[in-house]
Amino acid sequence: MMPSFLTSLRLDNRLAEPLYRQIYLRIKDAIAQGSLAAGSRLPSVRGLASDLGVARATVESAYAQLIAEGFLQSRGQAGTYVSPQLPQLPHVPPGGVSAAPPLAAMAPDPLQPQGMLQPFQLGVPALDAFPRALWQRIVARQLRGSTVASLALPPAGGLPELREAIAHYLHLSRGISCRPEQVFLCAGYPALLDWVVETLLHAGDAVWIEDPGYPATRPLLRAAGVRPIAVPVDEQGMDVAAGMLTAPEARLAVVTPTHQSPLGVTLSLARRMALLDWAQQRRAWILEDDYDSEFRYHGRPLPPLKSLDVQGRVLYAGTFSKTLFPALRMAYLVVPAGLTEAFARSSRLRGCGCPPLLQAGVANFIRQGHFYRHLKRMRPLYRQRREWLTQALERQLGTWLTAVPQQGGIQLLARLRDGVADTPLAAQAWQQGLAVQALSDWRIDHPAGQGLLLGFANFSRREETERAVQGLAQLFKRTN
Repeated sequence: MMPSFLTSLRLDNRLAEPLYRQIYLRIKDAIAQGSLAAGSRLPSVRGLASDLGVARATVESAYAQLIAEGFLQSRGQAGTYVSPQLPQLPHVPPGGVSAAPPLAAMAPDPLQPQGMLQPFQLGVPALDAFPRALWQRIVARQLRGSTVASLALPPAGGLPELREAIAHYLHLSRGISCRPEQVFLCAGYPALLDWVVETLLHAGDAVWIEDPGYPATRPLLRAAGVRPIAVPVDEQGMDVAAGMLTAPEARLAVVTPTHQSPLGVTLSLARRMALLDWAQQRRAWILEDDYDSEFRYHGRPLPPLKSLDVQGRVLYAGTFSKTLFPALRMAYLVVPAGLTEAFARSSRLRGCGCPPLLQAGVANFIRQGHFYRHLKRMRPLYRQRREWLTQALERQLGTWLTAVPQQGGIQLLARLRDGVADTPLAAQAWQQGLAVQALSDWRIDHPAGQGLLLGFANFSRREETERAVQGLAQLFKRTN
């Protein structure tokens, strides 16, 4: 029998929040208020989807999130139940408003992104388009074939088969020639950046970073004991001449040359050569973060800076967070041949940090050709989803902003017209559950103008895009 609460559950297509999140919030609130008691059985995915008139995947997503957070339990064919051991919840008054501030009211934190997907959230690929069933089969097959040896400590630098697969992929798709021994695995970008600093730099060394640039880089470098130096970015990318004037003694430059984050510009050839020349002359290093270069909509991806490096000064960094899914927490670093032994020594002290089962799964995903096919499918998909967002912004918000044209990526920069401030708008958007970020929050010392950063990869339908933009448009109308 369906709980009485669920018989009255209604969804609203006009809201900016996606339908799966509306279901998630209604069930979670009902549990907090006691309308759904511990041990209560919920309807099947098929049954609730039919009653609400939504796709089964919508209900599956809501149930999966509630199960992951401990509110529900899946008992296989017996069904889904409210967990007997519920997490501690704040008291919710009859009106349904918690005394604690909602998560969406918190300021965006690039170091700790929200677990639940929000409209416009940055840095997350199209999770709905990832071949989950295929991935599950690969990992399950790997698990069934595990041996006693596979239960021992894994190699500190990463599984040999994955390092070999990455080296082969980079040679074919990015024009980077390297041996598997030059490829090292670690648990995400923060761990990678810390590893590079620990291995190559000394306390107090200066490091060039892009301004504007990824907000997490500066505090991570400071925490590692080095001095981040903000170098301005213009339409040609990082201004290398400005960096040499400000801190010519810097020991490292952290750059996103192919698709600068957040402006989306490409580091010009002249500046690439100037940067390589600076590194060679000063015996400095360049950390190239090639974070979403695979997603170029027209033509082949641009060649990385590493492909021009003949002096061995560039370390190439990539992750699987945007090509596969962020929960992998898996990054890789390609070091110059002369640094292989140094990183091998430091890896033995740090360990890889990536579960070997997942490493083996990614290796098979690449070697069996699925990775290449997945990227090929994603490029036209992202082009289409970006067009949805660009068109919706033009129709509903053309008076206040202009979408900046870009050749690739999974996020969009919208420049605000004169007189519109980005920071208060972004703060209000987050209060409404819209994960917009202000361009001003990505700058350090140099002006970057007013703009909003919008992710679009997880808008699976045009209607979802239109609703999200409608919610954003309401904020503009109230504040301008």
